[in-house]
Amino acid sequence: MSDIVRTWRHIQQRYNLVGSKCTTCGQIFFPQRVICPDCRRKGNIEDIQFSGKGKIFTYSVIRTPTSDFKKIAPYAVAIIELEEGAKITAQIVDADVDDIQIGDPVEMVFRKIREDGSDGVISYGFKFKILK
Repeated sequence: MSDIVRTWRHIQQRYNLVGSKCTTCGQIFFPQRVICPDCRRKGNIEDIQFSGKGKIFTYSVIRTPTSDFKKIAPYAVAIIELEEGAKITAQIVDADVDDIQIGDPVEMVFRKIREDGSDGVISYGFKFKILK
């Protein structure tokens, strides 16, 4: 049950790709923050809606996964640099893992993350696909 509660608590980040921007220094963060780590109390934080577009900054291919992810192996996990400047970690989907390149343009898509419990509660969230 705690996984379900945690999922509901993180809906804003999971479904909207919302981060924070410090209007004092201009830093952009994901996930959202309450205090700017650079400006501290002097910072003024506001929400920012990301476009969902960016490029692959770096990535890793998982060929020997944990038991939860054996069905989808091999799969790629990348650090995506969003157009707005924030970097996030996400899975790359709809691509041959051997064809992925650093710098490939990507966009966010919603996909199934996992199923929880005997009832099969499905959690969805963002992943990224390559634009070519």
